[in-house]
Amino acid sequence: MTSSLLTPRGRVRSAGGGTAAGSTDPTPILDWRHPSVSAPLREISASLAGESPADDPVATLRRAHRWIAGAVRPVYSVRDERPVSEVLRRRRGSCSQRLAVLESFARASGVATRVRGLVVDGRYWYPRFPGLRPLVPDQVVLAWPEFALDSSWLPVSELFGGLDELSARPGGGFTNSGAETLFDAVSRTAIDWDGSTVCPADSASCDLSAHVLTDLGHFDSRDELFDRHGQTLCGMARLVAEPVLGRRSAGAR
Repeated sequence: MTSSLLTPRGRVRSAGGGTAAGSTDPTPILDWRHPSVSAPLREISASLAGESPADDPVATLRRAHRWIAGAVRPVYSVRDERPVSEVLRRRRGSCSQRLAVLESFARASGVATRVRGLVVDGRYWYPRFPGLRPLVPDQVVLAWPEFALDSSWLPVSELFGGLDELSARPGGGFTNSGAETLFDAVSRTAIDWDGSTVCPADSASCDLSAHVLTDLGHFDSRDELFDRHGQTLCGMARLVAEPVLGRRSAGAR
């Protein structure tokens, strides 16, 4: 069983609609003008063999993803509102925080971003907390980034290829039961929240749509999503849990 006691009160998380224009502007979370964010971006840009990020924005975002994967240790932090500059200073962050770092790098490179808000069934996180199931929140609010590229929106799940292409790779799928996080998994396998992709029969599932409780629609930034729908845990729960979970490795059991 999951728990609703630790989630924000009075939040009505209903299905959204419409579109969001996205932006390259900094926000309190995506504070990409901070030196802690701009310095790594210069390092990533310098590795592009003389090309600027604008020459090949997808290559830049892929390199940024790989840099984040190696530089920011995955933990179970519950503070989705933590500024990217602080995440980079600490060199550790949750899936949500590491995705925010990638969004900041994109915006700093001139690529507009937005997020799709998803409410995911808390039971999907049972494998990561086998002894704490009664404390797992019944709903997890997920900010899934999208990038404005070539006059269309590219979700982070397709940054490293189309979903069909990714699903066909050996060892595909994501079960949320190992040390690998969602952030890391997007570089090697399909992460499909809409039910349009399946992995081969001998692989783990790529279709995660059964775990989606509500599609909240699109928002110009993760700041807007969390302002409107709240974070996964209420403020008091975040205050109590963060000192412990904020340092616990996502690979720990």
